[in-house]
Amino acid sequence: MTQGRKFPHADDGFLMVESVRQNLQKIERRQWGMWSATVAVLLLLTIGVASFAFPGLLGADDGTYSFFLNQSVRGLVGIVLLFAVYLVYQQVQLSRIRRQVAEQVTSLAKVENLATEVYKLAALDQLTGLYNRRSGEQRLAQEISRAERHQRALTLLLLDLDGLKQVNDKCGHAAGDLMLKTFAERVQKAIRGSDMAARIGGDEFMVVLPECKVEEVRHVLSRLDGLSVEVSGERVPCRFSRGWTDFRTGDTCHDLMNRADALLYENKRAGKESHDSPAPNRLQQAVS
Repeated sequence: MTQGRKFPHADDGFLMVESVRQNLQKIERRQWGMWSATVAVLLLLTIGVASFAFPGLLGADDGTYSFFLNQSVRGLVGIVLLFAVYLVYQQVQLSRIRRQVAEQVTSLAKVENLATEVYKLAALDQLTGLYNRRSGEQRLAQEISRAERHQRALTLLLLDLDGLKQVNDKCGHAAGDLMLKTFAERVQKAIRGSDMAARIGGDEFMVVLPECKVEEVRHVLSRLDGLSVEVSGERVPCRFSRGWTDFRTGDTCHDLMNRADALLYENKRAGKESHDSPAPNRLQQAVS
């Protein structure tokens, strides 16, 4: 995390939203005042014009009429001038409030961007873009609670990339990072929108599969098979071990993780034994 950077607090966003709301109310009140003043001035002007058009209504002689006419004209001119000054003042105030609202909206956008950045740093794995271990375990706990409450199925799948250390040692960490990112992208594409994938260790991944049947788990795994990356001009297969288990009433996160991890270890050991032979496998050829 960058030193010296001030990250947003939840109260900051609330105060900015409240300030924008208040400024919008000010604009609405001023606009209402301008409309009211406009109607009042129009009524006064109408009355004044009517008094000019119908002098008989005043019941006065020519001298008196001329006097009232001069006074009325001066009054109308004064009203128009005052109204013009009032409009100019209100427009200046509205422009000032609009600038404040624009600045506050810009600040809100910055706060939102910073909040998104903080969320990514706190919840996501920076290399693969998947959720990190903490977020994965939180989601698993939520799904366990939901499965317990509604009596719904829940499957936990653990995956472990095989041979990543060999790739790192022989071809460098950039090649290993490429393998991790490629595998993470495939995992994300292989699961449903309601599922969640997380990187929980160096080469370990966790997939939470709510209401997932056995054949659906196998479908996810089949979509991961056959993946490979190009390392030092050679296509290296992304072999992986897997272990999954279903939720049982009363299970905790620890229980599910332990069972899935034990099955993962058995699968990894079986795969290692099946691949142990005097002839080097494809990965060994690529990195040797």
